[in-house]
Amino acid sequence: MVLAGVGLALARAPSGLILRRAAFLFVIGMANMVIFEADILHYYALYFVVGAAFLTAPDRGLLLGAGAFVAIFLAMLLVLDYDRGWDWENYHYTDFWTLEGFLRHTFFNGWHPVFPWAAFLLFGMWLGRRRLDRRGAQWALVLAGGGVAALAALPATWVAHPDLRAVFGTAPIPPGPFYMLGGAGSAAALIGATLLAKPWLTRLGVAGWLAAPGRQTLTLYVAHILLGMGIMEAMGWMDGALTSPQVFWGSLAFCALAVLYATGWARLSRRGPLEQLMRVVTEPRRA
Repeated sequence: MVLAGVGLALARAPSGLILRRAAFLFVIGMANMVIFEADILHYYALYFVVGAAFLTAPDRGLLLGAGAFVAIFLAMLLVLDYDRGWDWENYHYTDFWTLEGFLRHTFFNGWHPVFPWAAFLLFGMWLGRRRLDRRGAQWALVLAGGGVAALAALPATWVAHPDLRAVFGTAPIPPGPFYMLGGAGSAAALIGATLLAKPWLTRLGVAGWLAAPGRQTLTLYVAHILLGMGIMEAMGWMDGALTSPQVFWGSLAFCALAVLYATGWARLSRRGPLEQLMRVVTEPRRA
């Protein structure tokens, strides 16, 4: 999400185009929800609506907006029932396809709710306005981001009560303020480290191999559900059937195949299949 915010800031796309792309992602995401309840695409659509609203906001406005999304979620967490709608034994949301359930799941207690997750996008937009081509800025991302992520993990060690750990912990469910700080910090550190490593990766000749999948994130996201998880389910490898090492090596194999596919496809087209479809739908004159 932070990286998406950086890309949104660098792209300088008009708000109308961003909203059309958001509508496209929302349709694809809702269709994906039928087979994969943890879909993130329909959330991305709403994050981009938030991003479009903040396109012309000053730097201070982006950071204040990010803080506001976190603060509003914390207030909701203290007032509302976070467990409502969830069957935690099966990780199934019982009333998503109702208006009340959809709104609750989307904005409060779903997998990636707009409150507070849109804060990641706004923070990324703020980062995207920085001079990230400077090595000093890259080192600052690594050191400051890593430091913030490390400090964010400390408060959870000070409390034992489960309800307090939900607020002070770094678990993604619920995404409390220290989870958000840790996530933003670790994302910044990883972005900085990647930028620092780029000259070295270029000399090794692998930068292009790593960049190609990054240009097809929508296609690869859908592929990892339809193909990756589809094959695993057909083989009976879901629901705890694999050990952690098997999951790790299986994930690594999928990443390797994704790199090979994306690099090969890049020789045929600048965009992935779904990326091209989105361009046709949202920018018909340029497609």
